[in-house]
Amino acid sequence: MAESTLEAVFSYHNLVHAVAGAAGSVTAMTIFFPLETARTRLQIDETRRAQHTPEILAEIAREEGMESLYRGWFPVITSVCCSNFVYFYTFRCIRAVCVNTLRNKAALKDLVIGMVAGVINVLMTTPLWVVNMRLKLQGARFQTQHFREDKHPFYHGIWDALTRILRDEGVQGLWGGTMSSLVLVSNPAIHFMIYEAIKRYMNRFASGRELSGLQYFFCGAIAKMVATLITYPLQIVQSKLRYGKEEELQQYRNHLGRISAVIRHILQVQGASGLYKGLEAKLLQTVFTAALMFLTYEKIAAFIFKLMRAQ
Repeated sequence: MAESTLEAVFSYHNLVHAVAGAAGSVTAMTIFFPLETARTRLQIDETRRAQHTPEILAEIAREEGMESLYRGWFPVITSVCCSNFVYFYTFRCIRAVCVNTLRNKAALKDLVIGMVAGVINVLMTTPLWVVNMRLKLQGARFQTQHFREDKHPFYHGIWDALTRILRDEGVQGLWGGTMSSLVLVSNPAIHFMIYEAIKRYMNRFASGRELSGLQYFFCGAIAKMVATLITYPLQIVQSKLRYGKEEELQQYRNHLGRISAVIRHILQVQGASGLYKGLEAKLLQTVFTAALMFLTYEKIAAFIFKLMRAQ
């Protein structure tokens, strides 16, 4: 029993899915990275006026140059690659081990597995996401006054940022936003559940044929759009906690207190609409990125499995 469980966990099948998922995420994020830049600025910079995404991108490029749209690309890509490798590998491992569990409730099974995989992913990769948020906003021209006056030190790459945050802010600084991230494991879990459900539904009409690239793109886009709409306010809180320069956070040590403080601050300063500021840019970024990621992931995985069968 133990041997079969180990085989299910350490299998080429799981590794192929993890590599394909990581490659797909890197490809998609690179292509749509400017949308990620627009989303981050709107979420963090409170006094920056919410506009349509093309206007925000034009404004950032005009103020800071075209290269600013890709500022922080490498740390973000590193985080995305590691995070998706961990998530896809964990998801497939748990699925393989629990193959006989909830056989007749596939959607519920995918949701539970997705949440467990998400928790493991958050605990392992949060420091990378904290670092990429800091590096991505390094050199940004904020319109919010206290962000202009109280800046983070200049970091020379990922390793320098990791060591300096650990030294200056302690372990808590590296795992900033962990609680909101743990709550947000519902996002990829909902995403995977809906994606797998749509894919199963479409496969019924495929008569054994593989789904087309457009169909995979459609499955990924719809699934991510629903997941994002449900969890977006917490994503704003997560971004602010990762950046770590909110004035109202200094008096709170526990995670729940910090989350509630950020939510109260947003409501006081921006109103209820502040919880959805940047939603357009986020939907464009996350839907297109997720759709292209799943399309690339499915094609890479299918190609590798075809090569393995040929050998």
